[in-house]
Amino acid sequence: MRFDTIRIDHQAIFELVDSRSSVLDLGCGNGDLLYLLIKEKQVRGQGIDIDEKAIYRSVEKGLNVLHGDIDSGLSEYRDNSFDYVILNQSLQQVRRLETVLDHALRVGRNVIVGFPNFAYYKARLQLFFLGRAPVTSSLPYTWYESPNVHFFSIRDFLDYCRKRSIKVRRALYLGEGLRIPVFANLFATTGIFLISR
Repeated sequence: MRFDTIRIDHQAIFELVDSRSSVLDLGCGNGDLLYLLIKEKQVRGQGIDIDEKAIYRSVEKGLNVLHGDIDSGLSEYRDNSFDYVILNQSLQQVRRLETVLDHALRVGRNVIVGFPNFAYYKARLQLFFLGRAPVTSSLPYTWYESPNVHFFSIRDFLDYCRKRSIKVRRALYLGEGLRIPVFANLFATTGIFLISR
């Protein structure tokens, strides 16, 4: 598999996950990330998604994916059932963010969260100069078709973790096809965080 053909957020998450670990991917979509981790890192993986069409595409890849609404919690999973729980591009879409994150931190020894940065400078400029809800590479939806429920920035997420004593073990900031080393809240389109209790 050519690594340069893989989405940059998937590359970052791939870097954070240990080989032969167990992974629960919440909001796994069509299963591309889970498939990559199973094939290249030999993880034991399971996915959960609410979209039936996405589940069919995942199952076609040979993945173990369940139909479920992660907003309803993960009560069927014991504490520390997985080495990693992944919430990539899904945390901003859940209605009960705190409940979902609390369950993820309970079920997983580590949690990887990836989300679009709503404070990205192009989004700020569109709001300021055009007075319109922004549309960018990481926020590709118009306001009326967006699945996003929560609109937060990298700084907001870091503040949230600090206030709730959640440890941020690693943070990777991504731009349009590259890593962002400084001023991430302004220049990163996406934040990827490895967190734990």
